[in-house]
Amino acid sequence: MVFARPLQRTLIRTSLFRSHFHANHCLLAARKSLRTFKLADIGEGITECEIIRWAVKERSAVQSFDPLCEVQSDKASVEITSPYDGVVKQFLVGEGEVAKVGQGLCLIEVEDEDDTTGVEITETTDRSPVQQPIQAEDNTRTEAPQSAHVLRQRHPLDPANVATGTTDHVLATPSVRHFARQHGVDLAAIAPGSGRDGRVERKDVEAYISSIPVPEEVETTPSQEGDAVVDLGRTRYGMWKAMVQSLEIPRFGYTTSLDLTRFHGLLPILNAHIPTHYLPSSSTQSSSRVSHMVNPSALYPVPQPPSVPESGRFSKMTYLPFLLKTLAISMMEWPLFRASITPVTAQETNNKPTLTIRPTADLALALSTPTGLYTPTISSTQSLSLHALASRVTHLAHLGRQVPCGLTVKDMPRRGGTISVSNVGAVGKGEGASPVLIPGGGVAIVAIGRAKWVWDVSDEFYRPNEGMEGTRRLKIDVSWSADHRVVEGAELAAFVETWRGWVENPERLTAEAT
Repeated sequence: MVFARPLQRTLIRTSLFRSHFHANHCLLAARKSLRTFKLADIGEGITECEIIRWAVKERSAVQSFDPLCEVQSDKASVEITSPYDGVVKQFLVGEGEVAKVGQGLCLIEVEDEDDTTGVEITETTDRSPVQQPIQAEDNTRTEAPQSAHVLRQRHPLDPANVATGTTDHVLATPSVRHFARQHGVDLAAIAPGSGRDGRVERKDVEAYISSIPVPEEVETTPSQEGDAVVDLGRTRYGMWKAMVQSLEIPRFGYTTSLDLTRFHGLLPILNAHIPTHYLPSSSTQSSSRVSHMVNPSALYPVPQPPSVPESGRFSKMTYLPFLLKTLAISMMEWPLFRASITPVTAQETNNKPTLTIRPTADLALALSTPTGLYTPTISSTQSLSLHALASRVTHLAHLGRQVPCGLTVKDMPRRGGTISVSNVGAVGKGEGASPVLIPGGGVAIVAIGRAKWVWDVSDEFYRPNEGMEGTRRLKIDVSWSADHRVVEGAELAAFVETWRGWVENPERLTAEAT
């Protein structure tokens, strides 16, 4: 065969030319389309996730398996990667918002290729489509070298990738797979199902479960004896999620007691001189402390006192306003306890965490209300008088007792306080507590117990040679938890001692401007 070898070269060149032509034809036929990337069912009964941050920006290019966003479920935070190569056109859910399973997270522009009859496109390692050479009729010829190619791994969240796990060959929706896992059913034992193309439906799983023989002796569960199942309300469910997130914070605990004896001696004087505008309307009308013989505004009008709502009026002082006031003054001496962890934005993901120091002492007051736990904020606590603080606490407690809750966004700003205060002594006689610090709740939290009289035999009051065998003192227990990522144990202990110096020497307040 003299012409075999030239004919073979001609066939090879022709096939290569056709391959090149068809590949270019497919590139010309490529078109762009928008695909909605949805939040997939990640199992474990999770129905929604919060978008913590986006790892990309709108109109930025992404490739498969590139980090797309980070979501927070009720159990853990998960990084979601992109299932496509393309361009992120629009975010459908912003940072801090909650997305339901099946809801679109973003729109990704991808390139689609029209089907061409007789042409097979494969993806090479350099992602360039190459047409496989057409075989010549003469099988004895030498074939042209074929480009080595690697098929791209399918993304686990790609909507086209339906089958996952150990039953990849079984067709079923994520919800059916989750239902089967809950009941310990292997989908492979049911397939093929009654759905299209043998897809396993929920009814197939239910039928399989019902076909399993039930043991003769069935233990009676408490729910069959009259127990009621109650859904968590919105506020209590928010507390659920916050407490789960609190496990992410390493904390340092510190417990001590403060001596209120000297302030207790001043309390009757403070109660006897509550400004009139802080007293209830009935008390103001029945007992006027202004002499009718002399008019204070005869020469010049007396400045009008600030308007105080009836819900913020009181007739008796407690220890709490004094403890809040002295705590705020101590915070002014310690900038660390006026700090909050600066929120990290998407543009600052590579930067180290920072602290934001506030110029004022902002305290968050934990309130247990009929509708759940709330933490309204008392801003600039250091600038308020004891009576003004008592009025503020009384007013917030009144709003919290309303059903529905009367607290507004103004009472609970998003930034909150840098220290939270829980007055557990108002409801119990416990001698210690372990308060929980949640993310975004400041750098520390303190639980204040109930004041009680004790016999103090410490070195300060126990000197038998001088006839001192102890004394009766009014003590109150305080328990702290601090964010150990930013607060050292020694710093917390020293800060509490600064607070002690103000609490146990209340006369110092006379030199403190309000």
